[in-house]
Formats: sequence, C-alpha cells, structure tokens
Amino acid sequence: MSAELRSELEKLLESLNIRTSCVDHPPVFTVEEMMPHLQEVSGVVTKNLFLKDKKKKGLYLVSTRHDRQVNLNDLAKKLGVGGGNLRFADEASMMEKLKVGQGCATALALLFDKDQSVKLVLDRDLVEGGHEMVFFHPMTNEATVGLRPQDLLRFLQGLGHEPLLESFE
Repeated sequence: MSAELRSELEKLLESLNIRTSCVDHPPVFTVEEMMPHLQEVSGVVTKNLFLKDKKKKGLYLVSTRHDRQVNLNDLAKKLGVGGGNLRFADEASMMEKLKVGQGCATALALLFDKDQSVKLVLDRDLVEGGHEMVFFHPMTNEATVGLRPQDLLRFLQGLGHEPLLESFE
C-alpha cells in the first residue's frame, strides 16, 4: 500500500516540476532512529505530529524542525482551541485522513486529505529559515525526501492547503 501511495505522491510532485532528493533507509519510527541515516543531507529534517482538538474534534498536522520542542498547551492557545485541548490523534484517524500510520506522518500526506479537514501548522523556520531543502517521509518511514521550501509551499497551495505558519523555539 505505501509503495502505491508513494508512487502517487511522486507523480504529483513530478507533474508540478518539483525536484526532490531521496534517501532510502530502514524503517524508522522516531526522529532519533532516522537521524543517523540523514547525516549527509543538506537542509532541515522535520518531525510531524498528528493532533486533535479534544472539544471541537478538529485535526491538525504539525510539521516542525526535528530539534524543536512542541508545547501542546502553548500551541492550543495559539490556535485558539484553549490550553489542554490538543491531544495526539489516534492512528485510525490518521489512516482515514492521510492514509499513513504511526511513524509515517508527513505534510506530503495532505495529498490524501480530500476534504481538507486537516489543518497544517508549519514551523515558520522551515520556509523562512534559508534552508536549501526540507525533509519529510514520502508516505513511508523507509525513506526521507527533500524538497526546496518554496516547492513545499507550491505543493501545499496546489492541494488547497494554506499552512498556518507558527514559530517554535
């Protein structure tokens, strides 16, 4: 399944003339497991959190630099959902909305959020930090793909997903 999804993603990126750089590696489930495989890349590696608003049932995908801490209470306040209301969403919701499971959350999976019900919260540094490339999983945790920050934004806009830019320190 993930090979088919990855192929669909690659076709879309190609149709948008977005060039990528890909590193294949053994399956990884945490940023710590992934980093040794990405020592040679030029750019910033991301971590991605799939969250839900406990009260309003909204879904959020947070993409930030791998070395940033995400305080869920602070983020909830910035998003206007009230402190203490953001939680990790269950894997079934992620499979339903993004077609990926645990360890594979990625902004690139928004390709499959057809009803645009998942709000993307993007670390401002990923697109404004002067990075050569930003790296995400391409629908599988057996690879990491890099694309230029401006191409990431073009990809998201093509899907109709305007990211909410936030600063994470």
